This record gives sequence, structure tokens and C-alpha cells, in this order.
Amino acid sequence: PDLTHAIEVVPKSEAVIEDIRVAGDYLLIQDLVGGIGRMRRVKLSGGELEPVPLPFDGTIIEWTNEADSPEVLLEMAAWTVSPRIYRFHVNERTLKDTGWLLPSTIDTSAVETHEVQVPAKDGTLVPLSIIHKKGLKLDGNNPTLLTGYGSYGISITPSFRPTMFAWYERGGVYAVAHIRGGGEYGKEWHQAGQMLNKHNTIDDFIACAEYLIAQKYTRPERMAGEGTSAGGIPSGGVLVKRPDLWAVMVMRVAVTNTLRFEFTENGPPNIQEFGSVTTEEGFRGLQITDSYSKVKDGVKYPAVLLTTGLNDPRVVVWQATKMAARLQAATTSGKPVLLRVEFQAGHGMGSTRQQFNEELADKLAFLLQQMGV
Repeated sequence: PDLTHAIEVVPKSEAVIEDIRVAGDYLLIQDLVGGIGRMRRVKLSGGELEPVPLPFDGTIIEWTNEADSPEVLLEMAAWTVSPRIYRFHVNERTLKDTGWLLPSTIDTSAVETHEVQVPAKDGTLVPLSIIHKKGLKLDGNNPTLLTGYGSYGISITPSFRPTMFAWYERGGVYAVAHIRGGGEYGKEWHQAGQMLNKHNTIDDFIACAEYLIAQKYTRPERMAGEGTSAGGIPSGGVLVKRPDLWAVMVMRVAVTNTLRFEFTENGPPNIQEFGSVTTEEGFRGLQITDSYSKVKDGVKYPAVLLTTGLNDPRVVVWQATKMAARLQAATTSGKPVLLRVEFQAGHGMGSTRQQFNEELADKLAFLLQQMGV
């Protein structure tokens, strides 16, 4: 093909194009916009791009089709919708539930989701997903759990989490910060939270916490943060930078000491993402992300729960134990700093359902206790 005379069919936009396929007489484009799955269609013969009417704001888990057929099977889920499979007729632009997957037996009708944009420190708008029971009073008293990841260009997209309904039933708010370093807006969003830009990941997390407080969802005495694995960078970063914002911080199999992470078994593959201490620029970038080295004596830190698996091949166990010991020695708040060790587990992917549920129960109990709920 002569690309010098190519015709632009899909112009550049904030949407991240995740997939393009031919379906009958149309070209279908799967997009990601701020962590929310979208889809567009355009005729192969040319014409205007049109949005596909999806049933809800959520995640396009998978879709399958034949190029010569106008029908597409589409699997979707959302924060309050269990996975469903839909049949989309491209020509007619109609979408119907196949009924092939039974809906969850959990009654989700009492829970609602809000997708908002939060101004970050530098003015960048950061997507924030907020899930809670309908009729929630915005009086600043609601126990709130804010989580974020922000690394490797990985997007945290809506997924059905039935275990969180125990939190909603207690009046809890669950919020997901789609912070820079992730892939919610593509390569540029990832790079804006990488290496020397990693401070954006931490500042975005703080901005989302401040938003929840300003909008009266909660207050610092009822605010908890959480980060898992590389999510330990934003959760650890906000812990040491703004300890006043939190009642509790949960750090699960978390990276806390990035200056030493390079020298662990899983360290070298992460140099491209976080940097290396062998270069000045890399060292400066790692200093930004190293929460362990920023713990200060005499500070009133919130209650902290750190978890680790003794057989973790990704984030070695001493990342958690070292951080726990340092916080225990430094804090003057009188609040507990707990270390939870799973002796028959690793990074979490191979954990049994019982192990997962026991850790979840411990976490939720710790949150509610420390928040006085």
C-alpha cells in the first residue's frame, strides 16, 4: 500500500485504540478512555465515526467476530455489573444480552458508581472511580478506601468485585484513582508517571484523597489508602509525604525500598520502568519513589498494615519487613504498624480462595477498627 496517500479514517484523540477489526461492512474500533471501555464503528466505504451504544460504563473484557459477519459477541463487566455477554449487530447498531452468563446472585441495585475527573497538582485531570451505596450522605463520616497503582502502563479498569459489597453494606466508599504511570490515556499517561516523573503518580494519589475529603465523602479520620505491589510506590509515597491525610494505610506485597529493589531477583527487569542507581538520573528517579528512605523519626504516622508472602518472587519479603520495622521505630502516633506474613504464599496470584478471604477479612476488620466504625 502507498502510505504517502493514506486516508485518515480514525483521527488521533484522547482515546487509546486497543483493537481494530472488520465486521461485515464496518470497521470496529475498541477504545479505552480514562479506564472506561468504548467502541466506535465506521463504514469500510467511508463515512463518519459513530459510537457503539454500550450498556454501561465498564470494561470490554473480550470480543469475538468473523470478518464477513455483521454480528459480534462482546463480554463486558463493571464495578456493579457481573460479566455479561452481548450480541452486537453492527449494521443495525443494536446490542442484546445473550443470557449465556447468569447475573451475580448479589443484589447490586443499591450500589452506584460515579466517574469523575480530579485536578492534580499541575492541573492535569485524573480519572477517579467512586463506588458506594445509593443515598450516601456526604457528611464527611463515611469510611473510605482509596486505591491506586500507576506503573508499567497498566490500566485499572472496572471489574466486578463481589467481596467489596461487604464494605458497601457498612456504608463504605471504595475509590480507584487512575493515576499517571498507568495506561488509562496511553503511552503519554504512562510516561508522565515514570522514572523522574514518578512524583506525578504520588501527587495524583494525594489529589484524589483531597477531592474525596473536599466533597465530604470522608475526612482524614475515616480515610484509608491502599497499594499492591508497584502500587506500594503511590501508597508509600503519600504515607510519608502526607501522613495527615490518612487514618490507615494498607500496603500489600508492596515495593517500599526502590533504591535497593534493583538488586533483588526481580529487580533488573524493572530498571526500564523505575530506573537504576548506576546513573545519576536513575538514582534521582528512585529517590522520588523510595518511601522507606523518607520515613522520619517523631512523625505521627497513621495505622499501617503491611502484607507479604514468604515465597514472593516479585517483591522480596524484606521490602515489607524492613518498612514495618522502620515505621514502628519512627512513629509517635501510638497507632499500630502491623506486618502480616503469609508463610505459604507468594505475590498473591497463586493464593487459595481461603488465603485471599482471610487476608481480606483481616484488612477490612483493621480498617473499621482504626476508623472507629
